[in-house]
Amino acid sequence: MTDSEHPEASPSPEPARGLRLLGGLVRMHPFRTLGLVLALAVVLEAATIPWLSVPQLALTNPAETALMRQRLREAEAEGKPLKIVRKWVPLDRIPGQLVDAVVVAEDGTFYSHGGFDWYEMRESMNRNVKEGRIARGASTITQQLAKNLYLSTSRDPVRKLKEAVITMLLERSLSKRRIIELYLNVIEWGRGIFGAEAAAQAYFHKSCVQLDPDECARLAAVIPSPIRHRPDDDSRYVMRRTAMVQRRLASRARGVSIQSTEEDSSDSPDTVDVTATDSTDTGTE
Repeated sequence: MTDSEHPEASPSPEPARGLRLLGGLVRMHPFRTLGLVLALAVVLEAATIPWLSVPQLALTNPAETALMRQRLREAEAEGKPLKIVRKWVPLDRIPGQLVDAVVVAEDGTFYSHGGFDWYEMRESMNRNVKEGRIARGASTITQQLAKNLYLSTSRDPVRKLKEAVITMLLERSLSKRRIIELYLNVIEWGRGIFGAEAAAQAYFHKSCVQLDPDECARLAAVIPSPIRHRPDDDSRYVMRRTAMVQRRLASRARGVSIQSTEEDSSDSPDTVDVTATDSTDTGTE
């Protein structure tokens, strides 16, 4: 029998039968099916949580971060070359004045909370609802570190949930000293500029350890919007935020609470969280 004499194989009925069975199952048990789908989605998302790599940060410095990779992809899509500039420095080579300035600017209760500042979350929610816009962020230093290391600047609710899980992992696995050391070495301080040492050299032409108190306050001032604002500028935004940081440092030295106020963060639309800086900056949510 020649090839032409072989009868054509008929399509297998198995796939069609399977689809009919699946359709029947969905119609018979819609809620149970939805539950299974959601459970599968949760399992798949949980598999992307860095359960093992977070504890390793206690002894290992990250070679790169998710935000660095995101910025490189964005630059490539725009056809604009981007070079990542960073130089790791241990915490004992970072001025205490910079550490203090960053803490009072970004997370006044950093040393006492477990990863989340519930007071700031409540105040932020109340104000944002009142103004109908994102006018005040509430992300702690640990939350920002989680986002920078492993996630993106998307506002996706799933991303925020993963950020919360990673934040808890960071707090359980690392000391506060290590968290702030990581943060100051990976945070974005300008286009392609990551970490305190790279920022000090780019803006003030000196090593991080040589920064003076005003320069430290300026660096802390632009963290919410490092792409749009330079710490060596004398713009209204930079000067206002720098003065805020200096007031908080002075209050802390006197033993007065530095819990942020509406006046500290409401003077300018530049303080709106654009994180995804969420489309342009890193920002604080």
